[in-house]
Amino acid sequence: MLPVERLDAILARAQAIQDEMNGELPPERFVELSKEYAEIDPLASAVRAYRATLGESEDLAALVDGDDAEMAELASLELEDVRAKLPDMETALEVLLLPKDSADELNVIVEVRAGTGGDEAALFAGDLFRMYTRYADLQGWKSDIITQSEGEMGGYKEVVMAIRGKGVFARLKFESGVHRVQRVPETESSGRIHTSAATVAVLPEPEDVDIKIDEKDLRVDVFRASGPGGQSVNTTDSAVRIIHLPTGITVSQQDEKSQHKNRAKAMLVMRARLFEAERQRVDDERAADRKSQVGSGDRSERIRTYNFPQGRVTDHRINVTLHKLEKILAGDGLDEMLEALIREDQVQRLAAVD
Repeated sequence: MLPVERLDAILARAQAIQDEMNGELPPERFVELSKEYAEIDPLASAVRAYRATLGESEDLAALVDGDDAEMAELASLELEDVRAKLPDMETALEVLLLPKDSADELNVIVEVRAGTGGDEAALFAGDLFRMYTRYADLQGWKSDIITQSEGEMGGYKEVVMAIRGKGVFARLKFESGVHRVQRVPETESSGRIHTSAATVAVLPEPEDVDIKIDEKDLRVDVFRASGPGGQSVNTTDSAVRIIHLPTGITVSQQDEKSQHKNRAKAMLVMRARLFEAERQRVDDERAADRKSQVGSGDRSERIRTYNFPQGRVTDHRINVTLHKLEKILAGDGLDEMLEALIREDQVQRLAAVD
């Protein structure tokens, strides 16, 4: 049963925000209220629609019990249709009432690293990088490479990118873990299937207010960049390594020719890693004895297999297999898998509430 008092409170708060926004306000307060209203309005609209349907069913039930036989018959047929809508509306409202992950609306840092499998793993890491980049493009998000280390035969040993847009973390947060690929390498003459892997980490990018880093907790080393980049990169101390002394988290950056730009990019990744470490610590304290199958974010967990010979992708956490490998790696088929993961997470959280 939906909590009546909470539904009343939602409608009251939505109306209070509207009333305040209609008055004279300083710009910063208006922005604050606009943000809150954007979050509560879908919920308030769902409450109004649910209550309207509930009221309609009560009115029709009264007609069914009335003295007009012809009207009662018509109302009875309509009542059946109206009542059939209520369970789905209640479930949708229950989902909307679930506590929100405070990081859901944040941008993300996505880290993709080749795992076991040598050159094949690097090629697969490249496939995953392109999948997320194309998916971001389809969503209207903006993606930028922060740092990259290319594989000898293509792909990436490591690639780190920022993806920015509305609700990015909410869509991509279940991608963290080990992704496994099964395919026949082009260099394999006997047609034998090889298995290799890449690790993905999706880190919410904190707002300035979310995390503070004390400069005395950082050790910053500068050194000469190595690898491709041209003469000017290799002859100046432009590369930066930042170590967060309390946690030992280390970030290196050398893609830019400017030491200042390398430091800025390294700090972007450092802030995301520290923010995620703190989120993980809080989550562990809240649920030391239970871990969501979907949302653990354990980077050592094998979460998905991409099988090229059979053209299928299987997510092992939710036992979902889609026979559309090419579409998924092209980005436009990924949404179906993400939706299945989000639905399963909602089911688990609703069960926990009950």
